[in-house]
Amino acid sequence: MGKIFIAAGLALGLSFGVFASDASASSGKAAPSQEWTFDGVFGNFDRAQLKRGYQVYQEVCAACHSLSQIYYRNLSEIGFTEDEVKKIAAEFEVPRGPDDEGETHEDGEQIMRAAKPFDKLVQPYANEQAARAANNGALPPDLSLVTKARKGGANYLHALLTGFADAPEGFKMQDGMSYNVYFPGAQIAMAPPIDDDAVEYADGTKASKDQISRDVAAFLTWTAEPELEDRKRIGIKVLIFLIIFTAMLYAVKRRVWAKLH
Repeated sequence: MGKIFIAAGLALGLSFGVFASDASASSGKAAPSQEWTFDGVFGNFDRAQLKRGYQVYQEVCAACHSLSQIYYRNLSEIGFTEDEVKKIAAEFEVPRGPDDEGETHEDGEQIMRAAKPFDKLVQPYANEQAARAANNGALPPDLSLVTKARKGGANYLHALLTGFADAPEGFKMQDGMSYNVYFPGAQIAMAPPIDDDAVEYADGTKASKDQISRDVAAFLTWTAEPELEDRKRIGIKVLIFLIIFTAMLYAVKRRVWAKLH
């Protein structure tokens, strides 16, 4: 039951936040810069962290938010084995396609089958109408690209999830709102969604609020940029090539001009 409330909070926080009417609070506090393993030219993803982040997404966020750009097979890229990916996928059901002898029963209900690695991650709602009906008319955003869509990326997401506090004296709060120092307007339409021990990590890592926020922020950075490591490797190779090529050109230039003099 606690996870359901947490998931609902995430849905509200990421998509239904409301700005305060006070013009002096029109922008949130800048998210502090955090150290991430994927920062820098030589940065890369911590596979253990990504697996924990997937667990947070699945147990907390997936009740309301989809990851429409991710297939179960992609989970092998963050450290899950082929057998683990098959087992994870098989825990979910997807509509059976026409190649499986029809899509519906005679009574009109969809025929379902266990998901396979080539399927996309199961979405929490059948369609937009169902999503809006479950969330007071609002549509929970897909999280595939959320760290690219928000200024600050992983820093902002981590700050948002850990930035709840008591409103300062004299600050006028609207009914049903929570105070968050990093959210534009400082008022957000959700209670704090992450707390200590909100999940029980499979690898035994202590699930503090800060750790949970870091892990899901890192995982959602990967969903937004799964090619990040390959891009950096190619960039380094190109840089090395340019350095060598420049050195060769300089050597040729010196030799040519030496003959002319």
